[in-house]
Amino acid sequence: MRAKIVLLRASGWLLTPFVALAASFLGAFIGTVLAAALPNPIHGVILTVILGGAAGYVSVHYWLRALRHSPALQHALHVLPDGTPDVAAIDDPAPDEPAG
Repeated sequence: MRAKIVLLRASGWLLTPFVALAASFLGAFIGTVLAAALPNPIHGVILTVILGGAAGYVSVHYWLRALRHSPALQHALHVLPDGTPDVAAIDDPAPDEPAG
């Protein structure tokens, strides 16, 4: 049971980089599709990089904003409001559950 809890927490901690990675790939894909209409390939590469970076940044911004404003999400993923793992929360009860 302990291994399952550790595995679930680790996957929750890795959710933020996976969300950013997926969003940046989506932004780069959209940039590539739009770049096909540009006559200069260098401008197309620049557009792809800018859209990929912007999509990754926006997704991380809103994901961390959701973490800061949702105590239930923080407890479920066992992270602090800034998104760092809360290792000390391994045996703590949920904020809305009574202790004991």
